[in-house]
Amino acid sequence: MPTRANKDNRAEREMGILYRVSHAMAHQHDVSSLLNEVLDILETDMGLSRGTLTLRRPGSDVFIIEASRGLSKKERERGQYELGEGVTGQVAASGQPRLVPDISADPSFLNRTKTRRKERIAFLCVPIISQRQVIGTISIDRPNDEAAVLERDLSFLKLLSELLAEAVARIREGLEEKKSLREENRRLRQQLTENYRPGNIVGNCSSMRHVYEQIAQVADSPATVLICGASGTGKELVAKALHHNSTRANAPFIAVNCAALPETLIESELFGHEKGAYTGAAEQRLGRFELANGGTLFLDEIGDISLHVQVRLLRVLQERAFERVGGTTSVAINVRIIAATSRDLEEMIAKEQFREDLYYRLNIFPIHMPSLRERRSDILLLADHFVSKYNTLYNKNIKRISTAAINMMMIYHWPGNVRELENCIERAVLTSPDDVIHGYALPPTLQTAEQTNTAILPDSGGDFKSMVYAYEQEIIIDALKKSRGNCAAAARRLGVTQRIINYRIKQLGIVPANYAGKPIDR
Repeated sequence: MPTRANKDNRAEREMGILYRVSHAMAHQHDVSSLLNEVLDILETDMGLSRGTLTLRRPGSDVFIIEASRGLSKKERERGQYELGEGVTGQVAASGQPRLVPDISADPSFLNRTKTRRKERIAFLCVPIISQRQVIGTISIDRPNDEAAVLERDLSFLKLLSELLAEAVARIREGLEEKKSLREENRRLRQQLTENYRPGNIVGNCSSMRHVYEQIAQVADSPATVLICGASGTGKELVAKALHHNSTRANAPFIAVNCAALPETLIESELFGHEKGAYTGAAEQRLGRFELANGGTLFLDEIGDISLHVQVRLLRVLQERAFERVGGTTSVAINVRIIAATSRDLEEMIAKEQFREDLYYRLNIFPIHMPSLRERRSDILLLADHFVSKYNTLYNKNIKRISTAAINMMMIYHWPGNVRELENCIERAVLTSPDDVIHGYALPPTLQTAEQTNTAILPDSGGDFKSMVYAYEQEIIIDALKKSRGNCAAAARRLGVTQRIINYRIKQLGIVPANYAGKPIDR
């Protein structure tokens, strides 16, 4: 019976597979390349030895093998199924998944590829459905295992097929306009992304798509916008997107960090001052409001300004005019105000630290920026973006992020949000000794006991020891991957005896069969 730890490890592995498939979908623009990459992921992370992905031939009811593992070219060519023909054809006809616990005892299994002899193995097949039509199937061989284990495998394949369905349909149909409402919505979301998201905002999760839609709604209006969200979530990027997609795009965009300015200087910075207004004011100085005239003024961390300045700011918002410090002449302005805060302004109002009337003047159109832990599906996209950025900046050639590093990033809670992730990737790019970002190159805050398997070892609590175990685990796994799970070959690669490698594999909880070219015996 599977233990709780095994279930947790399995769930974590399945989540990693789904994130890697999502990443492949975002970067691949060819159906065959995408499906082959998906099978590569399943082979590496799930121990898949034989599997096929079929697609419906355009204009027919025949399903042909588009990608496979464990089959030769001739065997793939033999794998063609009409609707209702064999297990694959039955799944394609019904649109329902099928689990055959023992192919040697099921007459509906045709073995058309002629690759299986009288083997006691299970066969799992699920449909790929798009627009209520079966466009393909995914099928894999698994060991003749417990029913609960096979059902879990089948459920995972269903999730994978749902993830692939839209990508396969999108790639095959290209840029043709879709008739269905679902495809029309997808096209509109894509248009919003292209028109209102600058190149340095990365994210495709539902909460970020909602932000893009809000940008589209308010960008070309003069309405005041209040952007709320934790520090490091990208509030200034949204403010720039609002400015650059408005009729003010060619006018100035002036940003002010209210938290960085001393209370004694913030009035002068915002409104300017007249000559002689105070000691040291040798000449007239224009404030940020005048500098932004005709354009956009971005007031970051608006919750940090004093009550006195809040009064003056409220008057500007009401009358669109102000007086410089030490002056009496009213200066009219045409400025769009975008404010941002990481603080809870409503709580500050209750404590009389922020004016309620100013809050309602600012909160005409609120936009909430989600924290990174609320948009975990974007972590890999962001990480890849930053790897590319710092590859160019530091003249490096990082090609991938290791599985261990991906798992650490997915588990971590990211209190510093996107800014912390960027700093983390920059550090890893700088310190990486090869073309891979390894788990041990990440900061100590990401080195968890669960990911490094140090929880099973006594007295392993320190950060240094965790990093050592993470490094050791990763180089052993890399050696096993290159040796296809052969411990003796991995030992030779690492220059140690097989007895030592077997001992460390046991201590670190590594399963060599996960990296072998044959089904995992569970």
